[in-house]
Amino acid sequence: MKISFIGAGNVAWHLSQALENENHPIIEVYSKNLENATLLANKLFRCKAKDDLDFSDSKAEIFFLCVSDDAMEEVVSKVKLPKNAILVHTSGSKTLADLDEYTEAFMNRPPKTGVFYPLQTFSKSVKLAFSDIPICLETNDEEVENILIVLAQDISEITYAVTSEERKSLHIAAVFACNFTNHLWGIAQSYLKEHELDFHLLEPLIRETLRKAMNAESIFDVQTGPAKRNDKKILANQFLKLKDKPEEQFIYRILTEAILKKANHPITAE
Repeated sequence: MKISFIGAGNVAWHLSQALENENHPIIEVYSKNLENATLLANKLFRCKAKDDLDFSDSKAEIFFLCVSDDAMEEVVSKVKLPKNAILVHTSGSKTLADLDEYTEAFMNRPPKTGVFYPLQTFSKSVKLAFSDIPICLETNDEEVENILIVLAQDISEITYAVTSEERKSLHIAAVFACNFTNHLWGIAQSYLKEHELDFHLLEPLIRETLRKAMNAESIFDVQTGPAKRNDKKILANQFLKLKDKPEEQFIYRILTEAILKKANHPITAE
């Protein structure tokens, strides 16, 4: 299956190389910044970098749309695809209907469409084993479905058919599990740095917390800490210690109250 990528960001960086490693040649990579497209194209075999959206003469059969949600409509409005092309997006929050709406609005001959969503956080500098990454698929076309299943199973051992609404739910859960958690780790790291302590001291704690969570039938049941115990003295002292950090103090209060509520402890005003 010959493939082209529209977008050269983190998802395209990893996905294109994973697919090519399984003998699916990447024909072109587009980015409005030609330098970004060139950086990715140089990682691939005989791939052309381009900064225009005219793919009308492309030999690619499937086009992966790896752009931000905000840019998707504008890109689709300008892209020119060859006859019988398949266009799939990799977004966690954009629906298949969104993509169909854009293609029908802007293309004289709308292509067949689908969704190929790798459920993972990507950074160009971090190597990942794609075989461990869940791939969530969606399409309304049987032929496209078969193609996407083959591509997904070539690079991953975990493949799911997921509707747009289910994918939105997964994406929200991923924001809690990944983005918010990462922000909290950042707060912890900054706080320890201010007190000349090494964040890596927390690594065993983080690993054990994750292990317990992944093995628990209900993660709430393995909650620990002063809020779970309703240790009012510790909670008050820690809240006071954050008085010069209003943003962190606010986050501390919100999460503490959520844990107290889940543990059926009374929430008292500070």
